[in-house]
Amino acid sequence: MPDSTRLPRIVVIGAGAAGMMAAAEAAKRKCEVILLEKNRKTGVKILMSGGTRCNVTHDTDARGITEAFGHAKRFLQPSVGKFPPADVIDHFSRLDVPTKREATGKIFPQSNRALDVRDALHRDMIQAGARLFLQSPVQSVRPAENGGWMVSTDTTQGEQELFADRVIVTAGGRSWPGCGTTGDAYEWLASLGHTIVRTRPALVPLVGGTEATRGLSGLTLDDVVAEVHDAASPSSKRPLIRRRASWLFTHFGFSGPAAMDVSGVMTACESIRDRRLQLDLVPDVSESELRELFSRRSGDSGKRTVASVVAEWLPSRLVNEVVVACGARTDDGDKPIAEFSAASLNLLVEHLKRWVLPVYDTRGFAKAEVTAGGVSLKDVDRKTMHSRLANDLYIAGEVLDVDGWIGGYNFQAAFSTGRAAAVASTEPLDVSADR
Repeated sequence: MPDSTRLPRIVVIGAGAAGMMAAAEAAKRKCEVILLEKNRKTGVKILMSGGTRCNVTHDTDARGITEAFGHAKRFLQPSVGKFPPADVIDHFSRLDVPTKREATGKIFPQSNRALDVRDALHRDMIQAGARLFLQSPVQSVRPAENGGWMVSTDTTQGEQELFADRVIVTAGGRSWPGCGTTGDAYEWLASLGHTIVRTRPALVPLVGGTEATRGLSGLTLDDVVAEVHDAASPSSKRPLIRRRASWLFTHFGFSGPAAMDVSGVMTACESIRDRRLQLDLVPDVSESELRELFSRRSGDSGKRTVASVVAEWLPSRLVNEVVVACGARTDDGDKPIAEFSAASLNLLVEHLKRWVLPVYDTRGFAKAEVTAGGVSLKDVDRKTMHSRLANDLYIAGEVLDVDGWIGGYNFQAAFSTGRAAAVASTEPLDVSADR
C-alpha cells in the first residue's frame, strides 16, 4: 500500500533563540521549514544579551532551571527535562562554540562573544535546510479553509501569504523593543482564543530609593539578600520572593542581579507600591549574633566604635549611611558600643537585616531583559508546546507566560521549549484523512 503520510510544511515565526532552535530541529527531521523574521538579521536580542557575551544557560540540572520560574516551574519540567543545560552545552560544542563556567554558575561562550552564539544557531538551521526570510513581519495567522494555516507577511515586495501545515510561534515578548520584540504575536494569538496574561517588565532595574541611596550610585554589594513582601500584609513574614546575589545602587534606584531577579514580582501587582522591598546587608551574620556583638559593653569590646564593627562587613560609603541612620555617628564623632542605646541597636539591626527601600517604578520594557506575562500556560500543552485551542499551532519561548532569574535561565527555557515544539510539530501528517 502507498504511504498515506507525509512530513509537514512548518512556518516558524521569529528568529530568536527559540525560533532558530526550532527551525534547525524541524529541518533536521526532513520537514520543509520556513522561518520568518521581522528584523534585518536574526537573533538581535542574543547579540545584546549578557553584555554582548550571551549567557546561554546555567550550571545546574533541569530541576535547578525550573526552580527559577515560579508559577511556570511545572510547565517547563518536561521540555527542560528532555533538553537540560548539559545538552545545551553539548549542542553548542557540536556547533564549534565551546563554553565556560563562571564563578556564579553562568555559562558563557569561551570567546565571550554573543555573535558566536547567534552565528552558530543561524548557521545550524540554514545548513539543516531551513529557509529564512528577513524583513518579513507577520501580520496575521488564520486557519486555512481545508486545514493548516495561512500566514500573512508584509515583505519588501508587498503583502504575501504562506500556507503552513503547522505553525510555531516564537515571536518573543515586549522586552527590549529596540530589538524588534514589540509583542506582535499577542494580538493574533488572542484573536485565536488564547488568553494573554498581563505583560510587564521583568529582569528590569528598579526606580526608587532616597537621597541617601542615590548618593551611593555606582556602589556594588557582592552579597545581599533581597526580599519582596506584600505591603498590604505587614504581619506576614514569608516573602513573595527571596534572592541572594549582588546589588548595585544607581542614580535612579537599584540594579544588579538581586534587584533584577525580584523585579518581576514587584511588577506583578497593579501598583508596585503595594510591594515592600527589603535587604539583608549581612546575610552571613544572624540577628542574634548582631545583638550579642553590640551588647558587649565592657572592656575593649565596649570601646570599639559601631562604625568600625560595621566596616568589617560593608564598604565605607555604606557604613556612613548605616551609622548615621541609627544614630551611631553624630557631630561629636562615632559612638563607642558602650554608649550605644538599646533603641539605636534596634535601628541598626533593622538597617542591616531588613533595610526597607522605597520603589516607585521600573525602567520599563526598554530596559527589561525579559517579559513577564504572555500566553497563558493553561492554553498550551507543556510536553509539546501545542496550543490547546488551535490545531497544528505551537507556541514557545518568551511569548509564553514564563520568566526566570537572571543567569542563563531564560535562554535555557527558550532553547528547551523551542526544541520541544519542533519535535512535536514534525510528526507526519495523515494525508488519507479528510482535512
